[in-house]
Amino acid sequence: MTAIPKSRSLALLALPAALLIVGVYAAPMVGLGRMSFNETGPTGAMVNAFSFDIWAQMLGDDFTWELTLNSLWLSFVATTAALVLGYPLALFLFRTESRFRGLLIVLAVAPMLVSSVVRVFGWLAILGDRGFINFLLMQSGLASAPTRLVYNLTGAAIGLTESLMPYMILALLAGFGRLDRTLEEASASLGAPAWRTFTRVTLPLSLPAILLGWLLCFVLAMSAYVTPKLLGGGRVFLLATEIYDQAITTVNWPLAAALALFTLVVLTLFLGTYSALSRKVQA
Repeated sequence: MTAIPKSRSLALLALPAALLIVGVYAAPMVGLGRMSFNETGPTGAMVNAFSFDIWAQMLGDDFTWELTLNSLWLSFVATTAALVLGYPLALFLFRTESRFRGLLIVLAVAPMLVSSVVRVFGWLAILGDRGFINFLLMQSGLASAPTRLVYNLTGAAIGLTESLMPYMILALLAGFGRLDRTLEEASASLGAPAWRTFTRVTLPLSLPAILLGWLLCFVLAMSAYVTPKLLGGGRVFLLATEIYDQAITTVNWPLAAALALFTLVVLTLFLGTYSALSRKVQA
């Protein structure tokens, strides 16, 4: 019986996944791309055509670039905040030898088990004008009037940061495989203080995990809709919210498709940047 070459066997193993990706991702994206070249008739109905008018309208509109900058800025702030808050927790969970380590990891990612809508309404109760935070600020004398923490970019950033933290922690835990305690112990034995060991040994070794977690959460933040829409109160305009409004409210499907592909291009550029940075870090 003739043995199957290793390269061919690997290709056969990858075939089901490749077919699944083509069926559920590539094919719909092709249809979305074709839709973006259609036109919108006087009544608002979509007209089959092949025109660049929608693309010219979208790219020539300053509002599109405002949406892009808002989306990039909110995603950057929320992702970076999730990294700053999640890194120490992930490092603790990675290093702890407690018998409750598994339970602690489950608790750290427990917010993923709760609906994003439920979490958002929880933040509305905490950050609202009569919420817990404003109650503490006014009772302590730090504020004489309620501070607006919701229905603006601040509220959207806070809620988005909280929703991204479980993903950030999981990504960091998955990428901490390069951390070697013996190198940290060697640094300490040579007289290096803890902060120098962290900056010279721990942090450089964890850079691949940081890049992985940051990119994953940035992509999730760019595509987030529920949290910015509810905590932003309709006052925070992003690419994701505009795509929904154009598809559902305005029923301008060609423009919604063009915006979706435009967002995909932006994310692809970030994936390319991540790939370049990743190669430099691992070199």
